[in-house]
Amino acid sequence: MSENMSRFSHTNDKGKANMVDVGDKPLQHRTAIAKGRILLSEETVSLIRENELKKGDVLTVAEISGIQAAKETSRLIPLCHPLQLTKVEVKTQLTETGVEVSATARCLGQTGVEMEALTAVSVALLTIYDMCKAVDKNMIISDISLIEKVKTDLES
Repeated sequence: MSENMSRFSHTNDKGKANMVDVGDKPLQHRTAIAKGRILLSEETVSLIRENELKKGDVLTVAEISGIQAAKETSRLIPLCHPLQLTKVEVKTQLTETGVEVSATARCLGQTGVEMEALTAVSVALLTIYDMCKAVDKNMIISDISLIEKVKTDLES
């Protein structure tokens, strides 16, 4: 592994935190997709399906909270750049064992949008946890991962 590959990009030569300068990088179309899930009891799944939880429509609120979270990523993660997002989509899917969440984030920028997609999924799952905690004490958030990261040059 080369010396440059073994160094973290977010640390300086003294090992201190450093926000990477992306100012000289070209603008590119960037997309990232992330996913995750939360395991719920059968009763909780049924309550969500029937929209009978006291806090309201769990899936819609989770989707909206994920979009909101993606837009706040640079305020939550100290070394992330503020990005001009062009699209954030969060989808929830109720399953027999819980909820699966996926998020797609897009921007025209000089750095990737994977943290925005991962943050969207994480906060959507935390929202589900929050909305269901009164009825389910054994929820498990798991498998949060980046599925795809793509960058393409602008057409000239």
